[in-house]
Amino acid sequence: MADIKIQALTGLSVQRYIDQVARLRITVFREFPYLYDGTLEYEAKYLQTYIQSPDSVVVMAFDGDQVIGASTAVPMAHETEEFKRPFVEAGMEPDKVFYLGESILEKRYRGQGIGVQFFIEREAHARRLGGFTWSAFCAVDRPSDHPRRPPDYQPLDAFWQHRGYGKHPELHTTYTWKDLDEAAPSAKSMTYWLKRIEHG
Repeated sequence: MADIKIQALTGLSVQRYIDQVARLRITVFREFPYLYDGTLEYEAKYLQTYIQSPDSVVVMAFDGDQVIGASTAVPMAHETEEFKRPFVEAGMEPDKVFYLGESILEKRYRGQGIGVQFFIEREAHARRLGGFTWSAFCAVDRPSDHPRRPPDYQPLDAFWQHRGYGKHPELHTTYTWKDLDEAAPSAKSMTYWLKRIEHG
């Protein structure tokens, strides 16, 4: 960690790193469980959400000038209907939810505490903004016998629980992307994990 710099960026300050973050997302999300067959064009468009929202944050990890990790978050109110709908249907206000988009990190830098720092920085940003009751993220649901599941795969459930998050099966949505072995995009089931934001 001695040479790794963690920096929280907001809005237009993220723009200069879009290409690096897009490439990193494509690389990391090819791994199980996402198996995502992405394109740079789609990624650049997707990341505009975090540039255009004045209350978003992208926590970047640098090794020198190289982006080796990134972690996104934005008020749920600025997200798409697919992500807001489960909260509306459950009688929860999306305005009270700070959505943690994703964390991506090059494989050789994992296990060094950077992932923990990603959560710390994003939750701190939510507290600075104020007005949020929950921080939340959603994770893709894959069966334990999925043919592409690596033998040594370790789910992140224990890591998330250690960070104070609980799984909420009643809050689930679907999101569409193309798996590596698919001819066309298909809907994937995703379940939310929540943590109550402690203020002051």
